[in-house]
Amino acid sequence: MRAVVARVTEADVTVDGTVVGAIDEPGLLVLLGIHADDGLGKAPVMARKLHELRILRDEQSCAATGAPLLLVSQFTLYGDTRKGRRPSWTAAARPELAAKLFDSVVTELRGRGARVSTGTFGAMMAVRSVNDGPFTVLVEV
Repeated sequence: MRAVVARVTEADVTVDGTVVGAIDEPGLLVLLGIHADDGLGKAPVMARKLHELRILRDEQSCAATGAPLLLVSQFTLYGDTRKGRRPSWTAAARPELAAKLFDSVVTELRGRGARVSTGTFGAMMAVRSVNDGPFTVLVEV
């Protein structure tokens, strides 16, 4: 699993003109990619990392502050651009597996008491965010 995590002051996801997920206060926008070889065992590890990642102001985490997270599935994080001009998506998980693991990360986060909003898996989404810093990191498990 790979996540691009941005500290934001606000963020939202829109599908067909309707906001489907949003945070309207400082928190984390997480673009989450699932690798073809990922298994369910990685979901709790990623959830813990995201929840306890100390990148909010004053080196705080969502776990410590109760700050919200907005998770958006992003298979393109596993696009391979080393050859040619067209990315290869062979490393990205098939949609059936990716949806299951994405939902598992969300469930694990909520089980930890995290406030989580999401986009719509597999939909064409418009993601809007106001980066804070900007502060963006890559998390892999």
